[in-house]
Amino acid sequence: MFDALGAEYERAFAGSAAHHASLDRLLEHLAPGSRVLDVGSGTGVPTARRLAAAGHRVVGVDVSPVMTALAARQVPDAEFRCGDIRELPWADGEFDAVCVYFSLLQMSRGEQSGLLGRLARAVKPGGRLAVSTVPVDVADVSAVFMGQPVVVSSFGEEEFASVVAGAGFAVEERHSVLFTPDHPAGAPEPHLFLHGRRI
Repeated sequence: MFDALGAEYERAFAGSAAHHASLDRLLEHLAPGSRVLDVGSGTGVPTARRLAAAGHRVVGVDVSPVMTALAARQVPDAEFRCGDIRELPWADGEFDAVCVYFSLLQMSRGEQSGLLGRLARAVKPGGRLAVSTVPVDVADVSAVFMGQPVVVSSFGEEEFASVVAGAGFAVEERHSVLFTPDHPAGAPEPHLFLHGRRI
């Protein structure tokens, strides 16, 4: 799906004020030169670009080779890997922070919970998490996203916060907004942003 969307996805979502505000909050907590994992890095904009521009060492991972190639061109100061985040090995405490912006929705609920636990182990104790999702109570539901067929799973807001906490993060802040993607097929959708600290 994301191979087909490419830069179209960036145009639709990169202008989200709430996403940029979440990055502002994350940047406030990062020490200079922090090593940050960007899960589902897409085209690299805005997340990897802003983190790299602030002097942090960014490793972006995306399953789409089209997105990964776009990101490497657009954010040359970051490192991008094409692969399935569920299968890539990470050392314990390898990162100072992890970003997971809307990249869980195509995983099952069990996969989301398991991945968040793995990501917690990859972050140093006291390290930071910024994570976002569409907080709706659905499991393996077929939908159409920007004209592309997709199967999505998610949690309601309270349950998602509990999943994040159960993975090993202290949830310190949450922010909910209604966002309309800049796309002809765009419709208002709820967005939830959580910030936490590795326990």
